[in-house]
Amino acid sequence: MRKAFKVAGILAGGLVVLALGAILVSGGVGYIDARSDADQLRARADALIAQGRGADQLSARQREILLAVEDPNFAEHSGVDFSTPGAGLTTITQSASKRLGFDKFRPGFGKIRQTGYALGLESKLTKKQILALWLDTLEMGKGPDGWMVGFHNASTVVYGRPAADLSEAEFIRLVAVLIAPAAYDLFNAQDDKLSERSARIERLVAGACSPAGFSDVWLDGCAQPAQ
Repeated sequence: MRKAFKVAGILAGGLVVLALGAILVSGGVGYIDARSDADQLRARADALIAQGRGADQLSARQREILLAVEDPNFAEHSGVDFSTPGAGLTTITQSASKRLGFDKFRPGFGKIRQTGYALGLESKLTKKQILALWLDTLEMGKGPDGWMVGFHNASTVVYGRPAADLSEAEFIRLVAVLIAPAAYDLFNAQDDKLSERSARIERLVAGACSPAGFSDVWLDGCAQPAQ
Protein backbone atom coordinates (compact mmCIF):
# COMPACT_ATOMS: atom_id res chain seq x y z
CA MET A 1 0.00 0.00 0.00
CA ARG A 2 2.80 2.41 0.92
CA LYS A 3 4.50 1.61 -2.37
CA ALA A 4 1.31 2.38 -4.25
CA PHE A 5 0.99 5.73 -2.47
CA LYS A 6 4.63 6.49 -3.23
CA VAL A 7 4.15 5.71 -6.93
CA ALA A 8 0.99 7.84 -7.01
CA GLY A 9 2.89 10.69 -5.37
CA ILE A 10 5.69 10.45 -7.90
CA LEU A 11 3.19 10.43 -10.78
CA ALA A 12 1.33 13.42 -9.34
CA GLY A 13 4.58 15.30 -8.89
CA GLY A 14 5.56 14.49 -12.45
CA LEU A 15 2.26 15.78 -13.77
CA VAL A 16 2.71 19.02 -11.83
CA VAL A 17 6.19 19.46 -13.30
CA LEU A 18 4.87 18.79 -16.81
CA ALA A 19 2.03 21.26 -16.33
CA LEU A 20 4.37 23.96 -15.05
CA GLY A 21 6.70 23.28 -17.95
CA ALA A 22 3.86 23.59 -20.45
CA ILE A 23 2.79 26.90 -18.88
CA LEU A 24 6.32 28.29 -19.08
CA VAL A 25 6.72 27.15 -22.67
CA SER A 26 3.36 28.60 -23.73
CA GLY A 27 4.05 31.91 -22.05
CA GLY A 28 7.57 32.01 -23.44
CA VAL A 29 6.36 31.35 -26.97
CA GLY A 30 3.88 34.21 -26.67
CA TYR A 31 6.59 36.56 -25.42
CA ILE A 32 8.96 35.66 -28.25
CA ASP A 33 6.19 35.93 -30.85
CA ALA A 34 5.25 39.42 -29.68
CA ARG A 35 8.83 40.63 -29.86
CA SER A 36 9.12 39.10 -33.33
CA ASP A 37 5.93 40.90 -34.41
CA ALA A 38 6.93 44.17 -32.76
CA ASP A 39 8.36 46.03 -35.76
CA GLN A 40 5.27 45.37 -37.86
CA LEU A 41 2.91 46.25 -35.01
CA ARG A 42 4.85 49.41 -34.19
CA ALA A 43 4.55 50.59 -37.79
CA ARG A 44 0.83 49.80 -37.77
CA ALA A 45 0.31 51.69 -34.52
CA ASP A 46 2.25 54.73 -35.69
CA ALA A 47 0.16 54.82 -38.89
CA LEU A 48 -3.05 54.73 -36.83
CA ILE A 49 -1.81 57.55 -34.62
CA ALA A 50 -0.85 59.63 -37.67
CA GLN A 51 -4.36 59.05 -39.08
CA GLY A 52 -5.94 60.37 -35.89
CA ARG A 53 -7.12 56.94 -34.72
CA GLY A 54 -5.13 56.60 -31.52
CA ALA A 55 -5.90 57.60 -27.93
CA ASP A 56 -4.33 61.06 -28.27
CA GLN A 57 -7.28 62.08 -30.43
CA LEU A 58 -9.56 61.61 -27.42
CA SER A 59 -9.87 64.31 -24.81
CA ALA A 60 -8.10 63.89 -21.47
CA ARG A 61 -11.49 63.29 -19.85
CA GLN A 62 -12.39 60.62 -22.40
CA ARG A 63 -9.09 58.81 -21.83
CA GLU A 64 -9.72 58.99 -18.11
CA ILE A 65 -13.15 57.38 -18.52
CA LEU A 66 -11.88 54.69 -20.88
CA LEU A 67 -9.04 53.62 -18.61
CA ALA A 68 -11.10 53.83 -15.41
CA VAL A 69 -13.47 51.25 -16.86
CA GLU A 70 -11.20 49.03 -18.94
CA ASP A 71 -7.81 49.05 -17.19
CA PRO A 72 -7.44 51.41 -14.20
CA ASN A 73 -3.72 50.71 -13.77
CA PHE A 74 -2.79 50.64 -17.46
CA ALA A 75 -0.20 53.41 -17.16
CA GLU A 76 1.72 51.55 -14.46
CA HIS A 77 1.55 47.80 -15.11
CA SER A 78 3.76 45.76 -17.46
CA GLY A 79 0.97 43.90 -19.23
CA VAL A 80 -0.72 42.09 -16.36
CA ASP A 81 -2.54 43.28 -13.24
CA PHE A 82 -3.77 41.00 -10.47
CA SER A 83 -4.80 43.47 -7.81
CA THR A 84 -6.37 46.74 -8.99
CA PRO A 85 -10.11 46.95 -8.16
CA GLY A 86 -12.18 46.52 -11.32
CA ALA A 87 -9.22 45.34 -13.40
CA GLY A 88 -10.38 41.76 -13.87
CA LEU A 89 -8.24 39.11 -15.50
CA THR A 90 -7.60 40.91 -18.80
CA THR A 91 -5.67 44.16 -19.18
CA ILE A 92 -5.82 46.36 -22.26
CA THR A 93 -2.52 44.87 -23.40
CA GLN A 94 -3.82 41.32 -22.98
CA SER A 95 -7.02 42.28 -24.78
CA ALA A 96 -5.03 43.63 -27.72
CA SER A 97 -2.82 40.54 -27.67
CA LYS A 98 -5.85 38.27 -28.04
CA ARG A 99 -6.58 39.83 -31.44
CA LEU A 100 -3.07 40.66 -32.60
CA GLY A 101 -1.32 37.42 -31.68
CA PHE A 102 -3.90 34.73 -32.55
CA ASP A 103 -5.62 33.58 -35.71
CA LYS A 104 -8.17 31.94 -33.43
CA PHE A 105 -7.98 32.33 -29.67
CA ARG A 106 -8.70 29.29 -27.50
CA PRO A 107 -8.87 29.46 -23.68
CA GLY A 108 -6.61 27.38 -21.46
CA PHE A 109 -3.01 27.51 -22.61
CA GLY A 110 -4.13 30.21 -25.05
CA LYS A 111 -4.56 32.51 -22.04
CA ILE A 112 -1.00 31.76 -20.95
CA ARG A 113 0.36 32.52 -24.42
CA GLN A 114 -1.81 35.66 -24.48
CA THR A 115 -0.20 36.83 -21.25
CA GLY A 116 3.28 36.13 -22.60
CA TYR A 117 2.40 38.04 -25.77
CA ALA A 118 1.21 40.98 -23.66
CA LEU A 119 4.48 41.04 -21.74
CA GLY A 120 6.35 40.96 -25.05
CA LEU A 121 4.31 43.87 -26.42
CA GLU A 122 5.00 45.92 -23.31
CA SER A 123 8.72 45.30 -23.72
CA LYS A 124 8.83 46.63 -27.29
CA LEU A 125 5.95 49.08 -27.80
CA THR A 126 4.94 52.26 -26.01
CA LYS A 127 1.69 52.57 -24.11
CA LYS A 128 0.49 55.00 -26.78
CA GLN A 129 1.15 52.42 -29.51
CA ILE A 130 -0.57 49.63 -27.57
CA LEU A 131 -3.63 51.82 -27.00
CA ALA A 132 -3.84 52.66 -30.71
CA LEU A 133 -3.75 48.96 -31.68
CA TRP A 134 -6.30 48.09 -29.01
CA LEU A 135 -8.72 50.82 -30.06
CA ASP A 136 -8.45 49.79 -33.70
CA THR A 137 -9.21 46.11 -33.02
CA LEU A 138 -12.02 46.44 -30.47
CA GLU A 139 -15.26 44.62 -31.22
CA MET A 140 -18.11 47.11 -30.96
CA GLY A 141 -21.24 45.10 -31.70
CA LYS A 142 -23.62 44.84 -34.61
CA GLY A 143 -23.91 47.76 -37.00
CA PRO A 144 -26.06 48.48 -40.06
CA ASP A 145 -23.55 46.76 -42.34
CA GLY A 146 -22.49 43.92 -40.05
CA TRP A 147 -20.15 43.55 -37.10
CA MET A 148 -18.35 46.76 -36.16
CA VAL A 149 -14.64 46.72 -35.35
CA GLY A 150 -12.66 49.66 -34.05
CA PHE A 151 -13.63 52.28 -31.46
CA HIS A 152 -13.16 55.28 -33.75
CA ASN A 153 -14.96 53.50 -36.56
CA ALA A 154 -17.94 52.75 -34.31
CA SER A 155 -18.17 56.39 -33.25
CA THR A 156 -18.47 57.44 -36.88
CA VAL A 157 -20.96 54.69 -37.74
CA VAL A 158 -23.18 55.17 -34.68
CA TYR A 159 -23.03 58.93 -34.18
CA GLY A 160 -21.67 60.27 -37.46
CA ARG A 161 -18.92 62.12 -35.60
CA PRO A 162 -15.36 61.46 -34.36
CA ALA A 163 -15.15 60.17 -30.80
CA ALA A 164 -13.53 63.42 -29.65
CA ASP A 165 -16.70 65.31 -30.64
CA LEU A 166 -19.11 63.12 -28.67
CA SER A 167 -20.89 64.20 -25.53
CA GLU A 168 -19.80 62.41 -22.37
CA ALA A 169 -23.01 60.36 -22.35
CA GLU A 170 -22.47 59.26 -25.96
CA PHE A 171 -18.85 58.38 -25.29
CA ILE A 172 -19.79 56.34 -22.23
CA ARG A 173 -22.29 54.31 -24.27
CA LEU A 174 -19.46 53.32 -26.62
CA VAL A 175 -17.29 52.33 -23.65
CA ALA A 176 -20.19 50.43 -22.08
CA VAL A 177 -20.46 47.88 -24.90
CA LEU A 178 -16.81 46.80 -24.69
CA ILE A 179 -17.38 44.23 -21.95
CA ALA A 180 -19.88 42.22 -24.07
CA PRO A 181 -20.46 43.78 -27.52
CA ALA A 182 -22.94 41.12 -28.64
CA ALA A 183 -25.16 41.83 -25.62
CA TYR A 184 -25.88 45.48 -26.39
CA ASP A 185 -27.39 47.52 -29.23
CA LEU A 186 -25.83 50.93 -29.76
CA PHE A 187 -28.57 51.79 -32.24
CA ASN A 188 -31.37 51.22 -29.74
CA ALA A 189 -31.79 54.17 -27.40
CA GLN A 190 -34.17 52.02 -25.35
CA ASP A 191 -31.70 49.21 -24.69
CA ASP A 192 -32.21 48.92 -20.93
CA LYS A 193 -29.14 46.73 -20.39
CA LEU A 194 -26.90 49.24 -22.16
CA SER A 195 -28.49 52.11 -20.24
CA GLU A 196 -27.83 50.32 -16.92
CA ARG A 197 -24.21 49.59 -17.85
CA SER A 198 -23.76 53.22 -18.91
CA ALA A 199 -25.29 54.47 -15.66
CA ARG A 200 -22.85 52.39 -13.63
CA ILE A 201 -19.94 53.88 -15.58
CA GLU A 202 -21.33 57.39 -15.06
CA ARG A 203 -21.43 56.82 -11.31
CA LEU A 204 -17.90 55.36 -11.36
CA VAL A 205 -16.30 58.28 -13.21
CA ALA A 206 -18.23 60.79 -11.12
CA GLY A 207 -16.56 59.32 -8.03
CA ALA A 208 -19.89 58.21 -6.57
CA CYS A 209 -18.88 54.54 -6.29
CA SER A 210 -16.00 52.12 -6.80
CA PRO A 211 -15.61 48.54 -8.04
CA ALA A 212 -16.37 45.87 -5.44
CA GLY A 213 -12.95 44.26 -5.70
CA PHE A 214 -10.52 43.08 -8.35
CA SER A 215 -12.97 40.95 -10.33
CA ASP A 216 -15.81 43.50 -10.45
CA VAL A 217 -15.58 44.27 -14.17
CA TRP A 218 -19.39 44.51 -14.36
CA LEU A 219 -19.23 47.32 -11.76
CA ASP A 220 -21.68 45.75 -9.38
CA GLY A 221 -20.25 48.14 -6.81
CA CYS A 222 -21.79 50.94 -8.89
CA ALA A 223 -25.24 49.43 -9.32
CA GLN A 224 -28.13 51.73 -8.46
CA PRO A 225 -29.30 50.94 -4.91
CA ALA A 226 -32.77 49.43 -4.74
CA GLN A 227 -35.46 51.98 -3.98
